[in-house]
Amino acid sequence: QVQLVESGGGLVQPGGSLSLSCRSSVSFLSLDSMGWYRQAPGKKRELAAIYTSGGGTNYADSVKGRFTLSRDFSAKTVYLRMNSLKPEDTAVYYCYAERGRDDHWGQGTQVTVTS
Repeated sequence: QVQLVESGGGLVQPGGSLSLSCRSSVSFLSLDSMGWYRQAPGKKRELAAIYTSGGGTNYADSVKGRFTLSRDFSAKTVYLRMNSLKPEDTAVYYCYAERGRDDHWGQGTQVTVTS
């Protein structure tokens, strides 16, 4: 079982920045992909940014140029740096990891962008 523990998030004004982190209970080498999804009120959960199985990254068009993934292999942690935040970025952000045919989710962390 893969456990994902998130931290970060909170309340920020438009144009501000926040960072999220997600620590995995297993090594990245045993995961096929790992990253972040988000779900805004009344909307479906959507991909925000993810490390793919090939080691590359995939970002939603809406966050490209503003959000940046990074990772620390020794700490088994993935980070999401979010800059130039907009009100439409308000959502619960979920850490996600795939291993084999299994999907694993964190508990979610709230990001609210408002003036």
